[in-house]
Amino acid sequence: MIRTSIPSHIPAIVGMAAGVAVLSLGDWALAATYQVGPGKPFQQLSAVASQLAPGDVVEVDGDATYSSVSLSKNGSAQAKITIRGILRNGKRPAIKGGTNTIAIHGSHYVLEGLDVSGGSSRCIFHHANDVTVRDSVVHDCPAHGILGADTESGSLTLERVEVYRSGQGTRKHQIYIATDEQMYPNAVFRMQHCYVHDGNGGNNVKSRAGRNEIYYNWVEGATYHELELIGSEEFPTNLVREDSDVVGNVLRKTKGSFVVRVGGDGSGETNGRYRFVNNTMIAHGGTKTVFRIFDGIESVEMHNNVFVSAGGTPFALIRDVEANWVKGHPIIAGSNNWVPAGLKTPSQWINTVTGTNPGFANASVFDYMPVVGGALHNAGNNAPVSSVEAPFPNPLVVVEYLPPSRKIEAPWPRIDDGTIDIGAFEVGLRKQGKPAFSSEEQAEEEEESGPAELKAALTDAYATGEPMACSVVWGRSEKTAAMGVFCGLMVLVGRRRRRW
Repeated sequence: MIRTSIPSHIPAIVGMAAGVAVLSLGDWALAATYQVGPGKPFQQLSAVASQLAPGDVVEVDGDATYSSVSLSKNGSAQAKITIRGILRNGKRPAIKGGTNTIAIHGSHYVLEGLDVSGGSSRCIFHHANDVTVRDSVVHDCPAHGILGADTESGSLTLERVEVYRSGQGTRKHQIYIATDEQMYPNAVFRMQHCYVHDGNGGNNVKSRAGRNEIYYNWVEGATYHELELIGSEEFPTNLVREDSDVVGNVLRKTKGSFVVRVGGDGSGETNGRYRFVNNTMIAHGGTKTVFRIFDGIESVEMHNNVFVSAGGTPFALIRDVEANWVKGHPIIAGSNNWVPAGLKTPSQWINTVTGTNPGFANASVFDYMPVVGGALHNAGNNAPVSSVEAPFPNPLVVVEYLPPSRKIEAPWPRIDDGTIDIGAFEVGLRKQGKPAFSSEEQAEEEEESGPAELKAALTDAYATGEPMACSVVWGRSEKTAAMGVFCGLMVLVGRRRRRW
């Protein structure tokens, strides 16, 4: 297949042949869609990896198994390379085996709809920048599930990813992320709407990234910590202050002694700032302490969280005997947290709510939604603030979603009814609301509104000569690919008409 560069003002439009559809816009080279699977032009994902270029899409058929692959070609920030699993018989494509089942060395990728397992060292190895993994399952990895390299790694987003039965011993983890603080000093590890559970060893989520954004996840069943957010082993402590924003999660501790460790682990410290807002933390019998504060740390704040013992066994909230507070004293802020009566809390906290029953809908079946009129209902702080000594940078101000229900699912919106509830859930929303988006509903709506939208898009393309008018066409399924080509032609005709 031949690729050509084209001027930014002319979208390239060509036909589809030999299973490769080509459609591109702007400064991209011609973007291609490759089809991989039994009976398709390519039998293995690895067969197309060396041919990829910015904007390319690889569609991998589900209900089939593929060998390990290394992705080394780069996309671009404006034209990412997408590896997309296509459900067949309700099954994702299974990428299995190898030392690294999927090694990502090229930057600007989106991986979605995959089932990844079996890598002897790592199931997914992140060694690049600007990578998103979404709507995928990573499981049964004998060592690391998802690992980010210490060097040459930048931003990574995990979205609607399930990880389980991975990790080993004390040094192999289900998710273990790091970033290169010299090459990518502003890198962010964002994990949202994920379900991580039943680890075989290590921590469920361990990160040495420059910044962590842990939003709306359900994390449970780690051998050690559910979350461990600590400093880099590779780079000096003062190179980047590593901060973490942890909002709207369920952290359920079923084994081990500590729910969260922040600051360091003896091998690298952050001197960072930590913010925990609207989390639901469930401590089972073996839990000794929720927050293990270790090595260099500047501040920690907790707002609108609920801390509960599943069986009534006492636990401590904070252990900081190993902490090295940057300013020589603890900087702790907090407001409107619910704790069991008698639990010792920091003196800096305000408006703490205590009791013997937080008022969950049905904790025995993991329904931690508050009940109407219960202790958590409308008891939160809508505008929590940091300590003036250590304001948290760029916090997630509005809690927009609920965590998943122990599975990969479309995000459920958290609807504001005036005063926010304490914890990760809002009264009645999962029963009364609906997901923020549903792929089935979206498909139905597209089918119903399709003709009118397509007609409007084609009219706008002709009238304005602007390629953005075709976005409604190009964002659709392969059934409208021909319309996408026609819309591009309307752009060309529209621009020619305006020059006349």
